[in-house]
Amino acid sequence: MRLNYPVIFPLNQLTYVGEDDSEFFCQIHGRRFNALSTRYMLPAADEEERSELQHKTIQFLFNGKNYVGPVADTLKPREGQERCRVLDLGTGGGFWAIDLADEFPSAEVIGVDLAPVQPREVPANCTFELCDLDQWYLPYPSEHFDVIHARFMHTGNYSRFLHEIARMLRPGGLVILIEPDTEPIADEKTASQITRSGQPSGMRGWFTLWETYRRCLRDKGIDYPVALSIGQLAWMNYDMMLPAMKPLFLSAGMRDWEAKKLIEEAHQDLYYPLVRASTRLHIVHATKKAKHL
Repeated sequence: MRLNYPVIFPLNQLTYVGEDDSEFFCQIHGRRFNALSTRYMLPAADEEERSELQHKTIQFLFNGKNYVGPVADTLKPREGQERCRVLDLGTGGGFWAIDLADEFPSAEVIGVDLAPVQPREVPANCTFELCDLDQWYLPYPSEHFDVIHARFMHTGNYSRFLHEIARMLRPGGLVILIEPDTEPIADEKTASQITRSGQPSGMRGWFTLWETYRRCLRDKGIDYPVALSIGQLAWMNYDMMLPAMKPLFLSAGMRDWEAKKLIEEAHQDLYYPLVRASTRLHIVHATKKAKHL
């Protein structure tokens, strides 16, 4: 069990989070945020609960499993080889990292995030570290990890982020990426009306909020592949996320009553939808090509 965990800063300086973790948080528009990065504009106060809802949603989609791809074979202990290593980037509440550490007790699992919202008592083979992942070079060795997992990421340069994953992954290692669209999807009839008129039909508040959210992310220089970024799938997760967007809107210059109205109208569409809305989840797993002697 581990009660304190290390914080890796950009210059590889190392410190530890103790009982008082206040230095790793700041206040923005009355909500508590991480203090390591100003790009990530969702409050840390409810990060653990939203992260758990995300985790349960993915588990449901994977029929109770925590991953796709040959994870079990990749992490299988092999005689004469060193302990397998797993890196969970953007670990949030740490649920995926903890579950994987429980499932593979012989592997070393490291979860990395911006804020210490993870449990302080975790499996002996699980460690949580704090690091701003939106860096040109991440402070981990090359070809060091057997499995790297990342989902719902905020980054200023997604291509560079993928390059760093490839660098840190050992030959023959496995990467798993999960990213949802930030653009909602309606049924075919409504979607065709949106395409022709440029105005959402039936869920105006919902579509307007997500377009505002995407614009705020672009203004902050946040990159995402094929219009991908952080998003939520489950209804409860959306219900919690909508009011959490308010500080981002206020920081973008929106007036308080405008942000409140935008969120209320989106909530109205969430509670009493006139059309069926959904989102698209993109799941990728790949194995790094092994070196041939």
